[in-house]
Amino acid sequence: MSNRFKLQIYARRAVALAMGLLLAAAPAQAVEWSECWTAYVEGRYGEAIKLAEEGAKAQKRVEDWRLILIRGNLITGNLDAARKALEKAVDDFSSYGLRIRIAGHELAMATGNKELARDMLQELGSMSGPRSRDNATNLVAIGQAAIQMSIEPRLVLENFFNQAKRRAPDYRDVYLAGGQLALEKSDFALASEWFRGGLAKHPRDPDLNHGLARSLSSGNRSKMAKPLTDALETNPHHIPSLLLTADHAIDAEQYAEAEKFLEKAIAVHPRHPEAWAYRAVLAFLRNHPEEEQKARETALSQWRTNPRVDFVIGLKLSQKYRFKEGAEHQRQALLFDEEYLPAQLQLAQDLLRLGNAKEGWDLAETVHKKDGYQVAAYNLTTLRDAMAKFAVLTNAHFQVRMTTHEADVYGNHLLGLLEKARSRLVEKYGVTLDDPTYIEVFNDSKDFAVRTFGMPDNPGFLGVCFGRVVTANSPATTTANPANWEAVIWHEFCHVITLTMTRNRMPRWLSEGISVYEERQANSTWGHAMDLKFRDMILEGQLAPLSKMSSAFLTPESNEHLQFAYFQAGLVIEFLVKRSGFPALKELLNDLRDGKEINLSIESRYGSLKELETEFEKHAKEMAKTLAPGLDTSKPGFSKLGGDREAWATLHPKNYHVLVQKAQKLVEAKQWTEAKVELEKILTLYKGPTGGSTPQILLARVHRALKETDGERRMLEQVVSMESDALDSLRRLIDIAEAGHDWEALRRFAEQHLAIDPLSAAPYVALAHAAEALKDIPAALLALQTALKLDPPRPAETHFNLARLFHEKKDSRARRHVLMALEEAPRYLEAHKLLALISRETH
Repeated sequence: MSNRFKLQIYARRAVALAMGLLLAAAPAQAVEWSECWTAYVEGRYGEAIKLAEEGAKAQKRVEDWRLILIRGNLITGNLDAARKALEKAVDDFSSYGLRIRIAGHELAMATGNKELARDMLQELGSMSGPRSRDNATNLVAIGQAAIQMSIEPRLVLENFFNQAKRRAPDYRDVYLAGGQLALEKSDFALASEWFRGGLAKHPRDPDLNHGLARSLSSGNRSKMAKPLTDALETNPHHIPSLLLTADHAIDAEQYAEAEKFLEKAIAVHPRHPEAWAYRAVLAFLRNHPEEEQKARETALSQWRTNPRVDFVIGLKLSQKYRFKEGAEHQRQALLFDEEYLPAQLQLAQDLLRLGNAKEGWDLAETVHKKDGYQVAAYNLTTLRDAMAKFAVLTNAHFQVRMTTHEADVYGNHLLGLLEKARSRLVEKYGVTLDDPTYIEVFNDSKDFAVRTFGMPDNPGFLGVCFGRVVTANSPATTTANPANWEAVIWHEFCHVITLTMTRNRMPRWLSEGISVYEERQANSTWGHAMDLKFRDMILEGQLAPLSKMSSAFLTPESNEHLQFAYFQAGLVIEFLVKRSGFPALKELLNDLRDGKEINLSIESRYGSLKELETEFEKHAKEMAKTLAPGLDTSKPGFSKLGGDREAWATLHPKNYHVLVQKAQKLVEAKQWTEAKVELEKILTLYKGPTGGSTPQILLARVHRALKETDGERRMLEQVVSMESDALDSLRRLIDIAEAGHDWEALRRFAEQHLAIDPLSAAPYVALAHAAEALKDIPAALLALQTALKLDPPRPAETHFNLARLFHEKKDSRARRHVLMALEEAPRYLEAHKLLALISRETH
């Protein structure tokens, strides 16, 4: 800013503030202003600027025209025009015009002019006396300035934005300012509240719709589609919405689609920094280093040390699992501006995901100290304190961090499982793992989400692999919906293998598909198998093309569709291996490691992508059709017959839903013999997994009621042979095997139970009984000792059995455990006898 410019500003401060505010509030000509504002909102920026020029000449003391001139030229990249408009506005509004100073600060921050940014805040501060706070527009402007001056955000919200909203509930800018503040602090729930409040008053506003879409993008992304669509319907040239759409397309690996939206943004602002930063990301992902460098240089062309350019590039690379390269860009951003907090926070998360824990945690703490309201930084520092209490289990290849209690219970078993997976998969894929793999297991799903995503509200994930770092929910978090934790760990460690092999250069569908495939190779009950739901989805045409499969993971319509995405990805890998052999799959991964684009590599290894997609679709549909050829699985069409269920059922005697509903009614009525006939009829048509209700479980219940134990066991064994998380069936099978003294089966069922729930005492007690009967005394002792850590239902009996086994081994611990048994049950006769025997032997 020139000295002349500064002198003009300071010289005119003597103008009466009250008169200035009255002039600033003067209404514009309704029609003219309405036309200008509509053109601006709808993205007709050239027209809006022209109308604003005319309006500013006619009404020199009205801020609104000047704001359009400054922001319209800034949006379209006409920086010289924006600066001239600002200088003229500041000259004309020398002693008032708070919103003009905010617009000036926006221009300064967009171009790296720190001196101008400081001057604008100083000017605004000098105008922000008590009398300036008598209207909503000024309150919002002062609040925005306060944020830039690092005033406590909660104070800003209450003293400025909330007051402004109370005074002028229809004022659009207050909702935008409140929502943007919350977004900057990663408080996405609060941001949604502000933007929704604004949209209730201004439903077509593209800025508010874009803000809402951003606030929803950290959770279920399918919810962000409508506000983003609404924003672009109102303003097809809305750069923030175009960039967010491109961002989403990049995540979905729809790079050509992303480029289309970037082109639209660049058509509005030819040198838009973020648009060109995204182009640099696309060039990197396509392995075009020269294009990447040119795009980055263009992004920096208007401000050579703009930290946001490398921040955006690094953020997107990290979201594509290129954490090393992402961290390098954050470091570059911090070379441009060492105080740029977004880059500091992202670098902290990158380092944590790379296994550089100390530096990552320290940096997160630094961000938190500088900005106490930054939610993600606060979450991370709080988590660090919780994780400091975790136990650490290590061997030559792994470091496992988990709660001390869970480490005592199943930590060693987890290490053993990891070693088994490593031994098998390292050799199979020919990978060298030079560094240890870090496994972090969280007994609180919110802690897992914070460690994984930075925020506690990302449900649905059981585990995530970043490369050499794996985070996982412990079985303690899945009691409501049990999951097989052994399958989860195997799945995630397979990601370690494939991400290492490709240097993190692989599309999500391929990565997930290989992990699902390897799950099923390790255990036929793991992974996702074809069932009736998936069969119907295939036959209904819901298979995604290979080129768009990653999108199915990003915005699934429901959890069922997400599971179908995993199933299809695994089925593709199984198809490719059967079709062309496993070596071709390894070569595909090697191609990705060397930077080859996925579709080009597929075509070089498997032929035409289009033909391959057609071949796979045919293969999947043939599998679906042969799953249950004699079974009608169509959904009942009662409405076609006026709601007459009986009539529809009569017309569809082999309909799966009709048959199951009939059997369920018979079971509920305890008509066991009739129910048995109906259920056996269903199982002659289809015996596989159903993806929902299971006739085998119903028939097992019938057999139990009829005291047909062999039949009950046979049905339950069918269930656990197809499903990896059938906990209730396993509990009953344990009871049956123990009652029948079938020790091998008892051990097998107990181990299957522990693969789902290792935090219950009962399966350890059952495992101990089986091990003792099979003369595996060390295993029996270990199982009983573990059971005692989990509050077994009969602790006295557990202590006594430990004492008895230790006594047989002449182990001095027998005396302690028999005394503990008597402490629990003082009249325990067998324990008294054992204690007497031990006492005689020791004297």
